[in-house]
Amino acid sequence: MTTLVLLRHGETLLTPQRRLSGSGGSNPGLSPAGRRQADAVADALAHRGGIEAVVTSPMRRCQETAQPVAARLGLRVQVDPDLREADFGAWEGLTFAEVRERHPDDLSAWFASPEAPPSGAGETMHQVTRRVAAVRDGLLARYAGATVLVVSHVVPVRTLIRLALQAPPHTLFRMEVAAASLSTVTYTEDGTATLQSLNDTHHLN
Repeated sequence: MTTLVLLRHGETLLTPQRRLSGSGGSNPGLSPAGRRQADAVADALAHRGGIEAVVTSPMRRCQETAQPVAARLGLRVQVDPDLREADFGAWEGLTFAEVRERHPDDLSAWFASPEAPPSGAGETMHQVTRRVAAVRDGLLARYAGATVLVVSHVVPVRTLIRLALQAPPHTLFRMEVAAASLSTVTYTEDGTATLQSLNDTHHLN
């Protein structure tokens, strides 16, 4: 059994405003609240134990979340560029309400089809799925039988969960993955996935 523990990064200043913050945006670091969340996750995962590797998105907010966890676990942070957030194109920094006002047709198309990009040549959900699935397959091959912490963003984390459930693309928008939340997926030797937990935030209380 191989286990991927999926950690969404802690809050940035954009997170409470629910502004889109992808790989084409300002690359913010953690806010003071986000740094406290990262420390709380580090405490929780150190208590849990058993994690053998920490792999993170290259973006600042993920690396700043991964570093205190890895330090507590005595592990090195490994960076995988394909764990980065989706590129939201012209929508970067906007709320969905603002996107709906400025790009209503593009937003409707994006929700309707994983092949539709955000305005301004952003990344389609199909493109995100393809690279995230490749990361998953690589981790399962490299760390067979181990537990790996994957530190990433809301779209990649939701994508890994959706793929585990073999759910259709539109379900990506039907799950909550809060800042600094933990979700866990296990994989048998033949690749069969089971979602063990979703959006666990008890360590933040």
